[in-house]
Amino acid sequence: MNINTKYHGEIEVKEDMLTFEQGIPGFTDEKKFVLLPLPENDWFHILQSVSTPQLGFVVTDPFLFIEEYDFELDSGNVELLGFTSDKDVKVLTILTIKETLKESTANLQAPIVINLANNKAKQVILNESNYQTRHLIFAQPERAGKE
Repeated sequence: MNINTKYHGEIEVKEDMLTFEQGIPGFTDEKKFVLLPLPENDWFHILQSVSTPQLGFVVTDPFLFIEEYDFELDSGNVELLGFTSDKDVKVLTILTIKETLKESTANLQAPIVINLANNKAKQVILNESNYQTRHLIFAQPERAGKE
């Protein structure tokens, strides 16, 4: 299947699309997305809507930048996403890219949680007050990009 994308132009995608059964907050009609790598960059990806070409979010693995990032999914979200194993959990965070990368921020208060076993995904709103919607991703330069 071919789709038009915000950053990659027209591309062919396979059937391994992510399904957001409830959509994404602010985009509740958007249910299908693909995760596209950025060329020559292992840290950042595009979460691209399958149906709306101009809807693509820059995302990253928050654990690459924020070592102490931690949260627990409530039982309702675990059930909605169908988790049966911790190894199937993938967490991403939506970035706001600024003019310089050092000013760019991550939304740690609303991570995207993906079940790799069934490709179900959800943007989860955390009630934890210590996480912000605009957390500097390079606030800990000694950690940035280390695995």
